Amino acid sequence: MPTCRRKRVLLTEPSQALLKTASTDPIKPVFYLRETGEIFETYEAYAARMSFYRMRQFQCEVTGKSGLDYFQAVESERQEARTLHSRFSEPLKPAVLKAVQWQVMGRLDHLVEAVYERFKDRYFSGERILIDLAGIKYYARVDKVYPPKYHADPKARDAHMDPASSSNLDKNDPPHVIGGDLKTSSVDALNKDNPALYYYWVYLTELERDKSHEKNKSGTKITEQDKKLVGSLIEVHCGMMSRDRLSFSKSILRRFIRDCVDRDAAVASPWTVKPAIASRYGVQSIMTEETRQGVENIKKGEIDKRKKAWEDKEGPPTKKQKKMTAAQEEKERREREAREKEEKQKLAKEEAERLAAEKKKKKPIRYPTEDMDVTITEKDKKAGMREERPIPKRQSLPFSNNHYSLEGFLMTWNFLVVYGQPFHLSVITLDEYEHALRHTAIEHPCVLLAEIHSALIYNLRTVNFNRHSATLSLLKLKEAYEEQAEDPDTASSMLGVKIDDLLAAMADIGNNWERVPLRHAEGRDGWEEALIGCLKDHATTDNFPRIQWILTKLLFAPADDVVEDGTFQDPMLSVVASPRERYYSLCPEDRIQILSFLCTLAASSKAIHLHMESCEEQLTALRKEKIEVNRQKKQFQEEMNTLAGEAKEESPSTNGDGDGSVPPEQSELSDASEANLRAKAHAQSHSHSKEREAARQKQASQKHAVAEHRRLDEEVNKLERRLEGIERDFRKLLGAIRVKPLGKDRFYNRFWWFDGMGSASLVGSGGIALYGTGRLFIQGPSEFDQELLDKRDDEQAEPLTMRRLNDEGESGLFYYDTWGVYTEIEELEALMAWLNPKGVRELALKTALTKWWPHITAGMKKRAADLNANAKIPDARRSSRKTAQGDLSREPYMLWANRRAINTS
Repeated sequence: MPTCRRKRVLLTEPSQALLKTASTDPIKPVFYLRETGEIFETYEAYAARMSFYRMRQFQCEVTGKSGLDYFQAVESERQEARTLHSRFSEPLKPAVLKAVQWQVMGRLDHLVEAVYERFKDRYFSGERILIDLAGIKYYARVDKVYPPKYHADPKARDAHMDPASSSNLDKNDPPHVIGGDLKTSSVDALNKDNPALYYYWVYLTELERDKSHEKNKSGTKITEQDKKLVGSLIEVHCGMMSRDRLSFSKSILRRFIRDCVDRDAAVASPWTVKPAIASRYGVQSIMTEETRQGVENIKKGEIDKRKKAWEDKEGPPTKKQKKMTAAQEEKERREREAREKEEKQKLAKEEAERLAAEKKKKKPIRYPTEDMDVTITEKDKKAGMREERPIPKRQSLPFSNNHYSLEGFLMTWNFLVVYGQPFHLSVITLDEYEHALRHTAIEHPCVLLAEIHSALIYNLRTVNFNRHSATLSLLKLKEAYEEQAEDPDTASSMLGVKIDDLLAAMADIGNNWERVPLRHAEGRDGWEEALIGCLKDHATTDNFPRIQWILTKLLFAPADDVVEDGTFQDPMLSVVASPRERYYSLCPEDRIQILSFLCTLAASSKAIHLHMESCEEQLTALRKEKIEVNRQKKQFQEEMNTLAGEAKEESPSTNGDGDGSVPPEQSELSDASEANLRAKAHAQSHSHSKEREAARQKQASQKHAVAEHRRLDEEVNKLERRLEGIERDFRKLLGAIRVKPLGKDRFYNRFWWFDGMGSASLVGSGGIALYGTGRLFIQGPSEFDQELLDKRDDEQAEPLTMRRLNDEGESGLFYYDTWGVYTEIEELEALMAWLNPKGVRELALKTALTKWWPHITAGMKKRAADLNANAKIPDARRSSRKTAQGDLSREPYMLWANRRAINTS
């Protein structure tokens, strides 16, 4: 049964009132959910249940696959069950089910381990097995099974070769009765029913497929004598026999048992075979008194064990307990010691196998590696790494209640901003675009709406179209309704307007849309009628399914006595109206659909293709320039390093006279002549002048080196600023060709930052920060990436679900249709602290965020400042008679002006 948040999904039972009504009013209409057989009295209950089943939050209980809806999970379980039961050995099923019936074991893994150890060397009549004869393997079928009492008597085994005498062999001597009973300890089962003492008569059916080409195995040569053995009956023992791993392994056994058994949630509850399966395979479904008493004793012992542990922790209970008799205490002690001994042996064996496997397979991990193989350590926690990702805001998203509208909103805004140059549109912020789409005041036309629609209409004049395609498509739709519906007029009408009335209303509107001048100086007057004409010639019910709805809303208004309250609750329409009046009654979702359709068509226009080719050429030039700038930067840095090395090699000048001569004694001066004295003075003066000249030259050289180093440093700084400009230009041009996310986290969630692409810039004149969205968006994994997550095997699928809950939080789980947003710098800092650079995806994402961090944070600050400025309370000295419409005209989106507009028609 599928699970949701680790709990089984129980089907809804009909209410008692509905069951009573069934007897009194058997023809009462109800809502029936065919896939589950559930019955609902109201449509709201039916729709709520169906919406619950369609959510991608269910998990297949058999395979562990997550991110499925309920019906996909049910189909996955059925498919896996069919595959499993077709592979698992049919003669082995009754023995395994009888062994697990009413067994009390805490974990399913322990039960699987016990069953596997008991039956891995025990075989039954009719099983398809593998026989190893001197290195040659044959497929065989077990014909007869001889228990240990025939071990030392070959004549008794040969006597049963006669079919008449061997017909009752299995009835009189059923195999593995003691060994297959899990209530018997492993030692007793081996002593009383040793599988090595069994003999089997088997038919050799065919040779095993040659696998010598696999993994460089050297194949054993098969002779004609070996082939002649096929079809013969031989006697073998368990050491020569084995099962195919596809039909019997711990993994297959675990799935089979989990699919066939169930257990209550109470302490020490036994595993029970499902009644339908027990009836099919002859498993006893009624618990005997002896078995029931054994289960009760185990349950009582477990409860007492827990009570004792609680008492040791919390202190003795207030009331005295009744003491057990000495015999009961001794029995319980022996059973407890036996269980503890067996548990210790299992744990020791598992630990030995685990250590051996780790020693054999353990390899040093080289980082970065696959993100899902990286776990946060205590050292990482002490270094400040977060364990849980900051939860993105979902309610702060525009149109967060519908992911289709949100994605269309982001797509159209990005398209208009990226291709602002060929469209001749100034940059629009996401907030301005959102408020414009929500604008409903007819008295104050929105310039932004007029400019973007006019730009798209001008562009679509160059795209091939079929005249009156919408009219022809609606006529075909009407014919289809006439053929299928009993009342075609009612079936084909929408909002109270028939298709014939709609065609009549749109016949004379927008017919010359491709030639009508929409001048900027005149406020793009007539763009609403041109929009109708554009839709008439480009749209059909196939490429724009809501064309009938949109045209009806644009061409018809409610009656005079019906007032639209602005809540977008659509009344019935009956009066033909002008499109320029009716456009502002459209809800934002309808406007987004119109713009999405127009942008999709405009993507194929020649102007867009020429702009993309120009961007490709500019990208090539930027790549060449970047190479040249990096080369110059490297050259300047090498020259700076050379100057620094020469400065270190020069030793500091010594102070003093410059020579190491000792001044003469006074007695020598008295004996020397005046001529010698003047000669020495002249020589000393000449030497000092040379030293001063050398010092002046050295000082000049040092000044020149310092000036040269400063000049090279300035050149390097200029080149670095140019590289930053190249990176910004590269982002702008690349955004006009393809829009890619900044990166993905460990769970393949995509992070989007849309600023600085196409015609938008990140830095304005004077170095001022600019923004388009001023936010960082996060989207769930794509369907392809979700499949990569689901492909993790059964042993890792359940921990993966738990890891997502631990790392993202229950409210932070994202799927392919889930969006979130970060609007605060503190949230980004927390996200950076959560990303683990040991994983390949998160290392790339963290590198990208670090690269653009100054611009991302500057855009967030600028947007926050703009929002705060626009949200200021009006000055108290202003007139209280100022109307809301007057305030509306000063809104930022109403003050937007298209500075790239061309005034020609």
